[in-house]
Amino acid sequence: MSAPLLSVENLSISYRSEEGAVQALRHATLEARAGEAIGIVGESGCGKSTLASALINLLARNARVTSGGVMFGGRDILSLNDREKRSLRGRHIAMIFQDPMTSFNPVLTIGEQLIDFQDQRGNMPRSEKKVRAAAMLRQVGISDPSRCLDRYVHELSGGMRQRAAIAAALLMTPEVLVADEPTTALDVTMEAQIIHLLRELRRDYNGAIIIVTHHLGLVGELCDRVYVMYAGEVVEEGSTDDVYHNPRHPYTRALIACDPANIHEQTPVLPTIPGRLPDLVNPPLGCSFAARCPQATGRCQSVTPPYVEVGPRHAARCHEAAP
Repeated sequence: MSAPLLSVENLSISYRSEEGAVQALRHATLEARAGEAIGIVGESGCGKSTLASALINLLARNARVTSGGVMFGGRDILSLNDREKRSLRGRHIAMIFQDPMTSFNPVLTIGEQLIDFQDQRGNMPRSEKKVRAAAMLRQVGISDPSRCLDRYVHELSGGMRQRAAIAAALLMTPEVLVADEPTTALDVTMEAQIIHLLRELRRDYNGAIIIVTHHLGLVGELCDRVYVMYAGEVVEEGSTDDVYHNPRHPYTRALIACDPANIHEQTPVLPTIPGRLPDLVNPPLGCSFAARCPQATGRCQSVTPPYVEVGPRHAARCHEAAP
C-alpha cells in the first residue's frame, strides 16, 4: 500500500468564544492516498468544515491548534509561515469551496482570476495561461470557455460557477483536492451534473480527492473510503461499502437511516436523530453520542469509548463495536 499523500494525526482545534473554548475538532485522524477519493460525512456542527479548513491551513483567526498536525510532504502544514502557505495552496493542495460566489472576486472577470491563479508557473506568458484557463473550463464541461473567461461571477449560473471553481482548483494540478460541500448550493439537476463531473475527474485525476459533505449519496457515488464525524470526533472509518453496509457505530447507523434514499415507503414524517449535539465548550465525559444513542449504558455516560478495529481498515469509536 502506498504511503499517504496527506495525513491528519491526532488533530484537536478549538475556537475562542465568549462562553469559553469551543472544542470543534478532537483528536481527529485521517489519511489520503494518491488515486483515492475519501469522504468526510456528518451532520451540521460535527467539525467537517473545521477539518477541511485545516487541510489547507485556512483556519479562522480565533482558531487554536491544541494537539496534532496535518502532515504533507514530510512537514506539518499548520506550522508553515505565510510565504510557505502561499506556495502550498493551489500548487500542492487546492480547495473547491461550498459557495463559488465567495471564491471569486466580483470585480474581476473569471478569465483575469484564472490567469492570476497560475502565478506560480514562473515565466509562462500570460497568453499561454489564458489558453490553459480556457482548456480547463472546457474540460469541466463549459461549452463556450472564451465567453466564460470574459464574464464576471454574477453573470454565471450556479452550475457554471461551480464548474469554474473546480477549474480554478485544478489549474495547478495539485496533489490533493479538497471539495467542501461541492453540491449544496445547487438544484437537483445541477447537482447531478456536478456529481457526473466529479466522477469523471476521479477517473482521470491521480491525486487524492477529499469530499466533505452531509450528502451520503455523493460519498456513496464517488468515494473509496469514508470518515464519519460526530461532535468533533471521527467516530467511524472504513471502506464506503463496509461503512454503508455494515456500520458499527450507532451514529453511523442513525445517519444512514435518515438518508431519504433509504426510505422505501410513503411517510408523512422523515426520520430524524432525537436530541441535539452536545455542548463542545464542555464536552461530555464519556461517549459524545450517549445522550442520543438507543444502545447507551452507564459505561457510555462516564467512560471514553476506545477506537477499536472491527475489520480490515475499518474502525469505530464505541464500547459496543468490538468484534
